[in-house]
Amino acid sequence: MLNRRFMTPNVWEEMERFQREMNRLFDDTFTRWPSLPGEFPAVNIWTGDEGVILTTEVPGLNPEDIDISVVGQTVTISGNREAENVDQETRYHRQERPVGKFARSIELPFMVNASQVQATFENGVLYIKMPRAEAEKPKKITIKASA
Repeated sequence: MLNRRFMTPNVWEEMERFQREMNRLFDDTFTRWPSLPGEFPAVNIWTGDEGVILTTEVPGLNPEDIDISVVGQTVTISGNREAENVDQETRYHRQERPVGKFARSIELPFMVNASQVQATFENGVLYIKMPRAEAEKPKKITIKASA
């Protein structure tokens, strides 16, 4: 534990400067997709008897920048976000939205009918509706009374 009475205000200022530099270093380090494997795009997933609904926010992308594929019980969202065009005299003060190629694969809790997957894009949010494969849907079993 630090004893403040032995530390001058200059030491505290130096520690704050060091903290700012470390934050800047980490901000610069984590601005490319490979630094955050499997974390982009963040998703919300709902499941029910009829299928799966997946939503994800992908700001700055257009639908043509995104690829969706379904194989077995896995859905993959991939794409590419281009760097923003700025003049050469401008530098980033802060860059929290990474650029470059990305891919995210998510294991679903059951097989879906890949031929009936529907995707819509609205206000930077991607909605993917994946109907459950018929063989995977819960079946109601009728119980017969014995005679």
